[in-house]
Amino acid sequence: MKCYETVWEIFNKCPNNQMRDVFIDEIEIDDIEAYLRSKFSGRDVSWERTVRADGTIVYDIAASGIRERYSFTEI
Repeated sequence: MKCYETVWEIFNKCPNNQMRDVFIDEIEIDDIEAYLRSKFSGRDVSWERTVRADGTIVYDIAASGIRERYSFTEI
């Protein structure tokens, strides 16, 4: 299993509010996409995966009309 620092951002839908909820955690998992599928189980979800130059894996997620982002940095 790999250990990741995760940053989960939930973007605010209000047009004049730039604040977002941000959660930071450390997790040990084998498969990031399986982790995300279980986390968003039962919701209408689509995502786009990006790998940054520093190796951070970023998922931009649309889940039941809410925009979210998960970043995974291996530690």
